[in-house]
Amino acid sequence: MTTPRRHLARTVLTAANGTTGAGLLLALITRTRVRRGRDGVLIAEGWRLPVPPASCFTIGSVIITRRSAEWLLAEERAALLAHESRHAGQYAVLGPLFFPAYWVACGWSYATTGSWGVRNWFERHAGLLDGGYPEELPLRPWLRRIWSGGRNAQRLRP
Repeated sequence: MTTPRRHLARTVLTAANGTTGAGLLLALITRTRVRRGRDGVLIAEGWRLPVPPASCFTIGSVIITRRSAEWLLAEERAALLAHESRHAGQYAVLGPLFFPAYWVACGWSYATTGSWGVRNWFERHAGLLDGGYPEELPLRPWLRRIWSGGRNAQRLRP
């Protein structure tokens, strides 16, 4: 559980490092309506672009959603809101470096499992299940072969 002091620190840091400003600028450009959320986050509702395909994503302390703020703030989506709020905390720590670090983590996860989130460090630490990701997926076959050191190939030899 996070404290009001931690929410304030996150809000101040994401404002100071410019990531909340970037989220608000994106909201302005795309004509999403910004509303106040809980625990120091803002919610930009009505995202209409096809990417990313997720129902929500976060930039700084701005959670951008295809749905309404009420939808995201509903009690049955408390875990999703918490997941996105944890991303805001990650932005507070990394600032603009979050963008490239996150996409490298997405690339690693996709290369190893075919999912953008399962092996993505940022998604794992924001809570995979809370974000709607499976907790685990098998490694891709090429990576399993590397990890096993070719042991399976040796077993198949006569």
